[in-house]
Amino acid sequence: MKVLAITNQKGGVGKTTTAVNLAACLAAQEQRVLLIDLDPQGNATTGCGITKKDALPTVYQLLLGMASLSQVCLKTEFAFDLLPANRELAGAEVELIDIPHREYRLKNALQAGHGTYDYILIDCPPALNMLTVNGLVASDAVIIPMQCEYYALEGLSDLVETLRKIRTHLNPRLEIEGLLRTMYNPQSTLTQQVSSELESHFGQKVYRTLIPRNVRLAEAPSYGKPVIAFDKGSRGAQAYSALAQEMLERAIA
Repeated sequence: MKVLAITNQKGGVGKTTTAVNLAACLAAQEQRVLLIDLDPQGNATTGCGITKKDALPTVYQLLLGMASLSQVCLKTEFAFDLLPANRELAGAEVELIDIPHREYRLKNALQAGHGTYDYILIDCPPALNMLTVNGLVASDAVIIPMQCEYYALEGLSDLVETLRKIRTHLNPRLEIEGLLRTMYNPQSTLTQQVSSELESHFGQKVYRTLIPRNVRLAEAPSYGKPVIAFDKGSRGAQAYSALAQEMLERAIA
């Protein structure tokens, strides 16, 4: 079982899009997948066709010990399981403060799923808070989606520093699984410059697969579907299918 946090402290980089679509594409490759929505906005939950008010109990109850993994886990129609979230999760920040070993709540809760899944993907919020820390402590590695723009590089160095601190103090096995270039525009000179800078600095850690800007990819969440269920022939669906394939090939290598 591999636990991967999909994280970036910068918002709007395609984190939730990657979490939902990668879960669906890995499931389509016959992997047993659990997607965890760790963001109080609950976008990964609605992106899987589950309305936030129907999603009870949620990750909130799991983190606070009010529900078990099996009680929170929902089966989606896309062949993967989901731990849903809604606005209630925002309150977990405050309520976890007085709980001992609060950084390990998610990790401990996931022990019950050991052997059930091949991949657990965690959609982290776009901030370094107690929820994100729980996601990073529970994970073996992180996938970092990022746009190829100037500010992204600045944010990336902050994120790498955060991961170093988590490794030192809380989770020594945490590593970078891969960097994913999202909303990729090959016509832009800046995109190409940032892209090659990433490759020279991170080498093999940068996924070969590029996620393009794609209308169908942007439309799919409003229909509550991953893009491969919404428009399998679209460039977005093909890109995430290729990413899932690349990940599986890396795992064997």
